[in-house]
Amino acid sequence: MTITFPFDPLERSAETESLVMHDDTRLYYRFRASQYYGGVSTADAVGCSFLCAYCWNYDRNLHPDRYRTFYSPRDVASKLMNVADARSLDLYRVTGSEPILGERSFDHLVQLIRTLSRFRPDSRFILETNGLYLGADPELARLLRIPGLSVRVSLKGIDEKSFERITGARKEYFYYPLAALSELEKQGVPAWPALMEDLFPQKKIVEFAHLLEANGIHRELELEKVQPYPHVIRNLEERGIKLRQGT
Repeated sequence: MTITFPFDPLERSAETESLVMHDDTRLYYRFRASQYYGGVSTADAVGCSFLCAYCWNYDRNLHPDRYRTFYSPRDVASKLMNVADARSLDLYRVTGSEPILGERSFDHLVQLIRTLSRFRPDSRFILETNGLYLGADPELARLLRIPGLSVRVSLKGIDEKSFERITGARKEYFYYPLAALSELEKQGVPAWPALMEDLFPQKKIVEFAHLLEANGIHRELELEKVQPYPHVIRNLEERGIKLRQGT
């Protein structure tokens, strides 16, 4: 895939989806237990609408076509349940990519979650998303009113400028994830925003939290930290992004 910064992330989403989806199957590269959220059965997929400088899975998302193993929703559910059973877990997620690139990947995801709900009715699923496509098509939010599902929307910047620099996507798309969060709240879908705190001054983060409130987003902002892998530090430096000291 040829990338010119800044890019249109919806066009990139469509192009990426054509590579990572085949009928109702999607590319994944591993299944594992993770310590996040107190322990979660995890499926790692490839393919994203953004190219965030701090992404730990950057190279796989830059070249998703290098992966060749497609899994159906039922295949993924089965592998996740096997991991969960081995570790006594009741929480599930897909990570390492953007699970919602378009209608096909959205349908795949919903089928996966509903399959898990059918075989593990007391389980919980955390949908980790950048919110772009949900913001572009707000009607999808009501389809996420699934028992046991909650949505974590990872916000990439606190304004248009930081969003464009971090994601590589055009700055006007900064508002799409905010629209997604607002619509999820209207639809009664449990959802909350998350932000990398060590990329921004504390004062700006407080101001951003007020902006979220003004946009009808009332859930507390989760703050996380960048994982300083060598390729992450290199990407941040190349885009002129500095980690905040003392974090």
